[in-house]
Amino acid sequence: VRAALRGQAVTVLRHNDFYRRDTAFDWISRATAIRLHHARPIRAGGKVVGAVLVSRSASALFRGMWEDRGKIAAGVAAIFAVLVLLTAILARAIVRPVEQLSLAARALARGQSAAPARPTLEVQEIRSLYHDFEVMARAIARRSRYLRDFAAALSHEFKTPLAGIRGGIELLQDHGATMSEAERARFLANIAADGERLSRLVSRLMELAKADMARGPSGEGAALAGVLARLSDGVASEGFALRSEVGTGLDRLAMDEGALETVLATLVENARQAGAGEVVLSARREGGAGVLTLCDNGPGVPQADRERIFDPFCTSRRESGGTGLGLPIARALVEGSGGALELAESERGACFVLTVPLAAN
Repeated sequence: VRAALRGQAVTVLRHNDFYRRDTAFDWISRATAIRLHHARPIRAGGKVVGAVLVSRSASALFRGMWEDRGKIAAGVAAIFAVLVLLTAILARAIVRPVEQLSLAARALARGQSAAPARPTLEVQEIRSLYHDFEVMARAIARRSRYLRDFAAALSHEFKTPLAGIRGGIELLQDHGATMSEAERARFLANIAADGERLSRLVSRLMELAKADMARGPSGEGAALAGVLARLSDGVASEGFALRSEVGTGLDRLAMDEGALETVLATLVENARQAGAGEVVLSARREGGAGVLTLCDNGPGVPQADRERIFDPFCTSRRESGGTGLGLPIARALVEGSGGALELAESERGACFVLTVPLAAN
């Protein structure tokens, strides 16, 4: 106080050796026996006219806590109950659904069907995760069915020429010495034809595998004008014509130029082999994609074949060497660039619609 009256603010900590600990909270800290004193001068007219002395002990805090110990205990219990409730909600909304997805993923890896039931309580992230899992499961199931059907069709396609080759070899081995030159030549020609068909099948299967693996354009995309110019020169012949109508805004498509030319050449060649005399190719821009429509004046696709025209080995020209892999390869090339190839309805002939994203500028 004397120092404050001299104009100096002073803070002092003092230990009370006679302090009596009378609450259980006093043992939390040794500071309960310490008291803080603070003195500050009062100035008026530039002179010290008095002093203010305040003091406080930590024991008052602990004494207040002890008096309100019931409320504190109730608050702790309430917080614990809220934590338990939150844990239960999180377990039901997050942990259990994730565990179910984990079990479903393991079942899917074992080749079993996996369709986990959606939880009644969902958060946005879990809902999205379930949706993505369902999309993945459907894609895997669809791919599995495709591989199973493809393997069955491939086995059938290989068995036919192999059986012909084996039968011809057995006949030549057993009766070659008694056959005439014409008979031997005929059997050898059949064997060579079957071998040639196997070679074509293997080559087309390699092309299909490469098309399935192709993803996106390798350069700046395809210049549609250049592709159509080369295609027109290549297919032009007496009795067959390719006429193109290209709209504006279709400078480049987000597809490899060689792949686009292969797809268009496949569609045009199919039309010519089906008996069409003219193919009209129209191209227009729709939003961020280019839409190419190829329509011919041929006999069209039979109604019974429209649903499976893009299936591997589906062909009506098997006797003339057709493998039925041209359209599957074309669709794989288009889908690898983020596009789509579909057979559209038409009053006459066949009409295919090719949709390809536009290349970025």
